[in-house]
Amino acid sequence: MKDKILVVDDEKEIADLVAFYLESESFEVAACYEAQTALEHIGAAQFDLAILDIMLPGTSGFELCRKIRETYNYPVIMLTAKDEEIDKIRGLMLGADDYMTKPFRPLELVARVKAQLRRYKQYNQPQSAETQDSSLLVHGGLVMNVKTHECQLDEKPLALTPTEFSILKILCERKGEVVSSEELFHGVWKDEYYSKSNNTITVHIRHLREKMKDSVERPKYIKTIWGVGYKIEN
Repeated sequence: MKDKILVVDDEKEIADLVAFYLESESFEVAACYEAQTALEHIGAAQFDLAILDIMLPGTSGFELCRKIRETYNYPVIMLTAKDEEIDKIRGLMLGADDYMTKPFRPLELVARVKAQLRRYKQYNQPQSAETQDSSLLVHGGLVMNVKTHECQLDEKPLALTPTEFSILKILCERKGEVVSSEELFHGVWKDEYYSKSNNTITVHIRHLREKMKDSVERPKYIKTIWGVGYKIEN
């Protein structure tokens, strides 16, 4: 069965171009040119990933992302026409997994789509009873089951997106080591489009801390090593 992707952009030429490249890679694409049609699709169909333009007339891409996250956990990639950090941060805080700034290279977008889908499928892969009791990562009150992709903090479920789970997993696996943003980025996305100005990891770390009620100044779990990276103490 083909992976189904929702593409929303009020610039028809861009939406159709993205759809063309994705369909060339054997994806099924639903292209929408305005938010209301996209909302109808979100409510009526099951997608594997969504690509949302931020600047839409009426309902913004942010609101579409929020609507998706009310029910679904499939990956969301945001498109922004302006290289503004506040737009990227807001999108990531609403639960988006990645973002791209226009103009973008279609082949790079396709690569990001494939990377997100690989992680999403791994995250949702069912596990046998034999494997569900293994591969636990434990640190204080934090317990991560790598096989079932479940996480608990102080014996309460901790709801994480696949991206957040992957970042926290890497830090726990390398407990006591400092892991740079670049290492985390490549560990999650397995791709080469990282740049020094990329703040994706920073925003996801901030979101993780909020969910874990972890302090930047006196962290119990994720510690920032300024200018180097992040680590979880032994």
